Amino acid sequence: MPKNILIVDDASTVRHVVSIALRKEGYNIIEACDGKDALSKLSGDKVHLIISDVNMPNMDGITFLKEVKKLPAYRFTPVIMLTTESEAGKIAEGKAAGAKAWVCKPFEPQAMLTAVKQLVLP
Repeated sequence: MPKNILIVDDASTVRHVVSIALRKEGYNIIEACDGKDALSKLSGDKVHLIISDVNMPNMDGITFLKEVKKLPAYRFTPVIMLTTESEAGKIAEGKAAGAKAWVCKPFEPQAMLTAVKQLVLP
């Protein structure tokens, strides 16, 4: 059964590039344009991984991550932050909020797939 991955980014081009790479590997993709939109799409269905930007309107990625971790159904869902942020303090804040990996843009799709495969359980 295909695994569900939620991609949260205000840039539609980033969502598109990540979606193409992951769909080729057989993953189902759910897209959201910011943290608020993403929370509305977490309806109780199993999500095996979340990939989120940090800097977004309405609700940023770190706030979104903290909100996800409050939801019993998603508390243990691994999260990859995909962002232009490379400052050590921001990375530490993301890890403290529960991010399992931090990938900086621009990114290599193969590097993203490697991180996904490490975090999505078979």
